[in-house]
Amino acid sequence: MIEGWSRVLVLAPHTDDGEFGCGGAIARMVDAGVDVRYVAFSVATKSLPEGFPPDTLAREVREATAAIGIPPEKLDVHDFEVRTFPVHRQEILELLIAIWEEWRPDAVFMPSVRDIHQDHQVIAAEGLRAFKRTTVLGYEIPWNNLDFAYQAYISLEQAHVERKVEALSRYASQQHRNYANPEHIWTRARTHGINIGRDYAEVFEVYRVVA
Repeated sequence: MIEGWSRVLVLAPHTDDGEFGCGGAIARMVDAGVDVRYVAFSVATKSLPEGFPPDTLAREVREATAAIGIPPEKLDVHDFEVRTFPVHRQEILELLIAIWEEWRPDAVFMPSVRDIHQDHQVIAAEGLRAFKRTTVLGYEIPWNNLDFAYQAYISLEQAHVERKVEALSRYASQQHRNYANPEHIWTRARTHGINIGRDYAEVFEVYRVVA
């Protein structure tokens, strides 16, 4: 699967969603020479803990994506206000269509269509509309998914998980969240790996496969 891709797009409603959902896969793809582009739609200023400056997550996402292997010119960060994406649905769709017309990714990683967060729901729905002609996979955000179909596994090496953990550690403003615990990240990767007889893996829903 990865071996056939030249360009892959990762859609992150908020900074760090992409790393949580497919950080290991990003590391593996980068190592395989895939051109990975990461688009974050919100720096979630209103969700920052007290004491952090407004540009904190904009800076942290640059550090995190660099740690995982994405060059700075492949990172796009927008500033839609957190929890307001439904109001900006058309603007987001047009932005995604522009990416398709300009870049034509071979595969798109985005939140699950069954993610209950309103911002994630918009990115998933408009992602499916914008990228009708290419492979689309939904990544797992367990604390937001009421249900999730384990349809595709991407196996990982230890080094890929290490880079995912390192990337997420760059989000100092988010370390208070219990799911940011490195042991949680390692445990999920081990569990998914066990399911397919590998050391580590990430799991995805399959919405479209174009071969």
